[in-house]
Amino acid sequence: MNALAEKLTTLKKEKDAVIMAHFYQENDIREVADFVGDSFELARRARDAGQSVIILCGVRFMAESAKILNPGKTVYLPAADAGCPMADMITKKDVLELRQKYKDAAVVCYVNSSAAVKAVSDICCTSSSAVNIVRSLPEKRIIFIPDQNLGAYVAAAAPEKEIILFSGFCPIHHRVLAEDVKKAEKARPGAVLAVHPECRPEVLEYADYIGSTAGILDHVRQSDALEFLIGTENGVLEILQKELPHKRFYPLASDFICPDMKKTKLEDILQCLKGERSPVELSEEELTGAAKSLERMVAGK
Repeated sequence: MNALAEKLTTLKKEKDAVIMAHFYQENDIREVADFVGDSFELARRARDAGQSVIILCGVRFMAESAKILNPGKTVYLPAADAGCPMADMITKKDVLELRQKYKDAAVVCYVNSSAAVKAVSDICCTSSSAVNIVRSLPEKRIIFIPDQNLGAYVAAAAPEKEIILFSGFCPIHHRVLAEDVKKAEKARPGAVLAVHPECRPEVLEYADYIGSTAGILDHVRQSDALEFLIGTENGVLEILQKELPHKRFYPLASDFICPDMKKTKLEDILQCLKGERSPVELSEEELTGAAKSLERMVAGK
């Protein structure tokens, strides 16, 4: 651990702060974090955090979720400009228009969305909980926002529901095509293909395993296979390479990198701990409106 990392470890105790990081963060950020996880676990850990200060190393919607679940605490997003292109593809107005058009439908909102969008949704979900949440709802018609790929995956897994899709997507996962899979499998014949459901349906058709970032990690850890093609952001691949050196891991695409997730630097965390950055602020309408849908997700209801 370098001097700056050691300073952060000391300072976070003095400031009663907890550092949380998403799997897609750079390795030096993951190493100083008290907890590393996917969107669901970050939300759950934020809700249960005992510290008065939460530093969320990820993108804006994750820090917003931490603030919604802890309105009385100070929440920082170290890289203030770390956004999510998918979250930016849908607005509150879009959701309200869909609600007006499909009045008998429940709105299931992927957690990769803004607080304003969550506030006009019925329940949030993550990639790991989307299918179960949709199946658990009494409504037969579901408006699934904003990810069309995750929504299509849910529709295939829950044919008893009518899924109305929005046109959003994660640019990083969406740009991978079936041709990329064929090329990767030709180069690494026999390798197990583990893919995130944010990928296109045509890519999922080739997968040996489909799951969230945490799901992919757990599947690979438990598998007897020795070679894997990883169909999600390269941060997951880096974690697996370090944790399981006897196995071999290859990216499904060469550019499987989320630029926003790589913006966080150790210096940014230091400035948050020193109070030199502005904490996350949300309107009362966003805080109260989004709390119900997000709490239902975390509670699994």
